[in-house]
Amino acid sequence: MKLTTYTDYSIRVLMYLGINSERLCTSTEISAAYGISRNHLSKIIHQLSKLKYIQSYKGASGGITLLEKPKNINLRKLIEQVEPDFDIVECFNQDSVFPCKITPSCKLKSILNSSLIEFLKNLEKYTLADIIENKDELKSNLT
Repeated sequence: MKLTTYTDYSIRVLMYLGINSERLCTSTEISAAYGISRNHLSKIIHQLSKLKYIQSYKGASGGITLLEKPKNINLRKLIEQVEPDFDIVECFNQDSVFPCKITPSCKLKSILNSSLIEFLKNLEKYTLADIIENKDELKSNLT
């Protein structure tokens, strides 16, 4: 299972905001901290705002902050909302232009599907708080 870079960066944004919860943060500083393109980051911040994970404040003293406490941000829910699909292999995609010829008799799809279900169940056990509980260490790595 591989998550997209977009999902990875979405999680990183929330982590950054979580470890800097005492203040407003800017997309410029997050971009510099992670070495992520500011344009790419803007799209992520916009979506996270639409999904109600973050609040954005415009203006000279503006910035972004988490809308929820980290313990209320479930990793499974977040990933399901930002990941475009979970098509591990081509046969997971119903709209595939080149459907696999062995799909009707192939056992791999059901094995991968059960693995995906377990992957998502495991993610459900964790929140943003779990991955930022070492705030000080994370902060020191970003400076």
